[in-house]
Amino acid sequence: MPTCLADQTRLGIDDLTSSLSASLFSDGIKPVNKGNEFDAQGFVGHERAKEALEFGLSMSAIGFNVFAMGEHGTGRQTLIKQMLTSLASAKTAPDEWCYTNNFDESHIPLTLSVKPADGKKLLVSMNKFIDGLLSLFPEVFDNPGYQRQKSAIDREFNQKYDQAISVVEELALKENVVLYEENGEVGFSPLVEGKPLSDKEFSNLNETDRANFYKSLNELENVLSEQLLELPLWKRLSFDQLRKLKSDTAESAIKPYITELEKEFSNNEGVLSYLGKVKSHVVDAVLEILVTESDDTPTDKELRKLMVERFLPNLLVPRDNTQGAPVVYEQNPTYQNLFGHVDFASFQGSSYTSYRLIRPGALHKANGGYLLLDADKVLSQPMVWSRLKLALKTQQITIENPYSEYSPPSGYSLQPEKIPLQVKVVLLGDAEIYYTLQDYDQEFTELFRVLADFDRHLDKTDSNLIAFGQLIRQRADKHNYPEVSDDAVLELVRYALRRGEHKYKVSANIVQVNDLLDEANYCWQKQGSEGPLKAQHIALAQAAKKRRIGRLSETWLSEIKEQQVLINTEGGFIGKVNGLTVLEIGDSVFGTPARITATVYAGSEGVTDIEREVDLGKSIHSKGVLLLTGYLGHKYGQTFPVSISANIAIEQSYGHIDGDSASMAELCALISAITLLPIDQSLAITGSINQHGEVQSIGGVNEKIEGFFQLCQDKGLTGTQGVIIPKTNVINLMLNDEVINAVARGEFSIHAVESIDQALELLMNVDAGIISKTGRYPRKSIHGLALDKLENFSDILNGSEE
Repeated sequence: MPTCLADQTRLGIDDLTSSLSASLFSDGIKPVNKGNEFDAQGFVGHERAKEALEFGLSMSAIGFNVFAMGEHGTGRQTLIKQMLTSLASAKTAPDEWCYTNNFDESHIPLTLSVKPADGKKLLVSMNKFIDGLLSLFPEVFDNPGYQRQKSAIDREFNQKYDQAISVVEELALKENVVLYEENGEVGFSPLVEGKPLSDKEFSNLNETDRANFYKSLNELENVLSEQLLELPLWKRLSFDQLRKLKSDTAESAIKPYITELEKEFSNNEGVLSYLGKVKSHVVDAVLEILVTESDDTPTDKELRKLMVERFLPNLLVPRDNTQGAPVVYEQNPTYQNLFGHVDFASFQGSSYTSYRLIRPGALHKANGGYLLLDADKVLSQPMVWSRLKLALKTQQITIENPYSEYSPPSGYSLQPEKIPLQVKVVLLGDAEIYYTLQDYDQEFTELFRVLADFDRHLDKTDSNLIAFGQLIRQRADKHNYPEVSDDAVLELVRYALRRGEHKYKVSANIVQVNDLLDEANYCWQKQGSEGPLKAQHIALAQAAKKRRIGRLSETWLSEIKEQQVLINTEGGFIGKVNGLTVLEIGDSVFGTPARITATVYAGSEGVTDIEREVDLGKSIHSKGVLLLTGYLGHKYGQTFPVSISANIAIEQSYGHIDGDSASMAELCALISAITLLPIDQSLAITGSINQHGEVQSIGGVNEKIEGFFQLCQDKGLTGTQGVIIPKTNVINLMLNDEVINAVARGEFSIHAVESIDQALELLMNVDAGIISKTGRYPRKSIHGLALDKLENFSDILNGSEE
C-alpha cells in the first residue's frame, strides 16, 4: 500500500480512547444523608430537562402536565422525585376527603372535606360518639322519669277504655246480663238469681228465656261497638305519644354528645353540615337498632358494627400537615389502582356494599400534589388512558365500574359523589410514545404541554465527571460497599464513555454503571479482598459478564477458525473484502467480520443486491447498495453510458441485515471485481458512503474493531492486519486495552479514511488516480483501470465508435 497514505491514515494510541486521569476523582467520598436520599443524591447533566420540569411543575394552569421523555436508566425518575420532594415539602398539605352515608339516598354516598389530620380526629370523635350511644341505650329508658310518663300515657288509654266498658256493663246489668273480659275479649252471660249461667245451665233454659237473652245480647253488642268505636284512635294516639316520648327521651340523651361534636368541629362547615344530618337521623337509628324488643338480641359487637356502618365516615387518604403535598408513584396503574373502586362484602351468603367499602386510588392519594406514571403501562391498561384524560380535563375523580355497561346489572351499586381533583401528572416514557401520542391524540397535546427531554449523553467536562464519580461513590456508601478507589472510578467512567460511544460524551444511563459496580463488589467479596475496591475488580466484573453472554461470539469465531465460515486475514483476493458487522442478540452485542463479494460482467442490469432479492436485506441496507449505482455513474459515466451487471452479497449470512455501514466495503469489492485488482484480506473495512464517494459515520465501531482483532489474535497477529474506519468515527473510539496494546506494539493498525479513494489505495496497494484536465485517469491507477473496463463493457453492449 502507499506508505505515505498508510502513515497518514494510521491512528496513534491517543486516538483510540479518551484521555482521563484518576487524579480527577481524588476528592474522596461525601457521606450519604440516610434521612433524605433524594436531597443527598446529586444529579449530573439534564439541564434542559431540569428547566422544563421547574416550569411545568410550577405552572398552576390546567393542561401544564409534564411528559418526561428519555431512555430507561437515565435517571428521569430519580431527578423528578428529587424535584417533586423539594417542591412538595414547601407546599401545605391538601385537605382530606371522606365519604359519608347519604341518609336520604344511600346509593349516592356524599363527600366531606376536612383539614389535614382532622380526618383521624373526626373518626376518633365519631367512634366515641357511637360508644356513648351503646352505653346509653336501652338503659336510658329505665329511669323513673321516663317510666312515669309512660305510665301516664298507659293510664289515660286505660281510663278511656274502662269508661266505655262501664257504660255497657251498667246497661247489661239492667238486662240481667253480666259483662266479662277473658283473654282480651269482651263477653256477655245471662244472670239468674244474681249468678251468671254456665253453658250447660244456659242450654237448660226454656226457649223464651234464651230468645230474650239473644235479643238483649244483640242490643248490648251494638252499644259496645258504639262505645269502642274510637278505640283504634285511642291506641294510635297512645302509640304516638309513647313513640314521641321515646324519641324525646333519646334526643335529650344524645343532644349533649352532638353538641360536644359541634363545638369540637365548629370551624369546619362541612363537618357541621354532616353532624346536622346525623342529628336528624341518629334518633331513629338508635330506636331501630339499639332499642330492640326481638327475642334474638344481637351482641354488642354486632350492634356497634351496625352503628359504624351507618354513621362512621370513610376517610379515604389520611394526611400529615407537616409533610407537605403528596408525591405518589403508581407502579401498576390499573383502573382500580388509579381511580379507586367500591368493594363488596358478604353477609349470610349474599354480597353487599356501602359507602364504607369505597377504596381510594392513586389519584386520591396524589390529590393536591404530584402523580408519577409510566406512559407505557398507562397505555397498556384498558380504558385507563381515556378516563385519566377525562379526569384531568374535568378536574374531578369519578369512582365507577368501567365495565358496568358490558356486565349484567347487579342488585345494588353505588354512585359516589365526585371529588374535586387538583394534581400535577408526570408521565415517564420514551420518544416513540411521545411523538405517537402527539400525532394521534389531540387531547394529549392539550393536557401534557410541557416536555422534559432527558439527555442520552452528558458532556465530558471535569465538573460532570467529578459529579458522576461522586454518584458512584455515594451508591457504594449507601450499600455499604468498600471504598471505591480513584482508578476504579476511572474504569467505571471509561465504561460509561464506552456505552456512550463517544470520547467526549458519557452515557447518561447510570443504571448500567451501577450494575457494573455491584458486580465488581461481588468480585471483591469473592476474592476476600481487603481495602478499597480497585480497577482490577472492575476488570474482573467486565470479564465475567463478557464470559456469561459470550457464547454466541465465541461460537461465531470458532466457526471462522474451523473454516465453517470463510474469512481470510492474510493474502489478497479479487472481488472479496472483509466487512465488519455488529450482532445484537438480547444484551449480547459483539462485532464479527463478514466476507462481502462482488461479481461483474457485461450487461445492463445494474448492481443487484442479493440480500434484497431474497428478502434478507432491510431498507437501509438496500439504500446503501443503490447508492453504489449513483457513485459509478457519477464517477465513470461522464463520457459514455455505464453499462454493467454486478451482484453483491454478504456471504454466509442467513438472517436479516440492516444498516448501510457495509456500503464502503461493497463498493471496494465491486471496484476490485471491475479492475481485477486483489484486495488485501489482512484489512477489514467498515463505513458508509454517499454518491460522491465521501465516507460517513457508522455505529458500533468499537465492537467491530474488537471483533476483527479477536479473530486476528486467534489466528495469529502478523503486524499487517488492521481495520479501516471512517475518520468521523475517531471521536467514537473507546477501545479495550488489548487492542490499544497491540496497536502500541505495532501488531495491529487502525486507519481512518475520509474518501473511498483512500480506502481503495489501502486495500489494493495501488494509487486511486486523479483525473486530468482531459478527463482521463492514469492508466494503471484504480480509477483508470475501472474506466477502461467499463468503457469496454459499453462497447460490447452498444458497439464501439469508429
